[in-house]
Amino acid sequence: MDSAPEGVDPNVPNVARMYDYFLDGKDNFAADRAAADTILQTFPRTKPAARANRAFLRRAVRHVVDSGIRQIVDLGAGLPTQGNTHEIAPEARVIYVDYDSVVCVHGRALLARKDDVDFVQGDLREPDALLDKLGGLLDFGQPVAFLMLAVLHFVPDESAYDMVTKLRETSAPGSRLVISHAVDTMPSTAPQALEIYRRATAALNLRSREEILRFFDGYELAEPGLTFPDNWRPDDPDAPGNGIDFGYVGVGRKP
Repeated sequence: MDSAPEGVDPNVPNVARMYDYFLDGKDNFAADRAAADTILQTFPRTKPAARANRAFLRRAVRHVVDSGIRQIVDLGAGLPTQGNTHEIAPEARVIYVDYDSVVCVHGRALLARKDDVDFVQGDLREPDALLDKLGGLLDFGQPVAFLMLAVLHFVPDESAYDMVTKLRETSAPGSRLVISHAVDTMPSTAPQALEIYRRATAALNLRSREEILRFFDGYELAEPGLTFPDNWRPDDPDAPGNGIDFGYVGVGRKP
């Protein structure tokens, strides 16, 4: 990115632009790259982990569209980058949501005007206000797929569960919940990485597998359940995976 849009401070690392860098994207600044490179020194497999997460997004979105869902909300979407949700599901109404005004400025500039695609500024920690905004853009009488990829580990404590419960209660039967979440089985060097995120735009809150599974309370987990990204319905079951075990992914259906 050559210049910062109005209202964007390029000197403060931003987790969405750091993720873009991990995906080899171009929408990032020197401060983002410096912070991301420090993460890579501690966790050199972060880039393949980001790619594995993005590949899971593609497969999960295809799954929900093949299930007949035509409304998708990408919560905590970050920057539209490397394989956007609306590109995977051109037949669906796609709403991107992020609380970060910086991300929203970037996102709207990158998306420009596309039919059936919107970028909404909203805070997952304020689900009632967010649902009010979404109510004017979606039909909650029909199933909705809520994507929460690599976002819940930026929401602390019980508020994350309360938020997911609110979305489930509001959505129609047949709706889907798609999650990827970093797991807390990280090496002793993890505090260094956690501190980098704390000084950026969002702190990282890791959870155990059991704590991640709890987000799917009230949902029926699609096969193969809660698993590592490479193991969730791979395009080629015989292809070797990347061995990415930094987090778990899953897709749930509201009965």
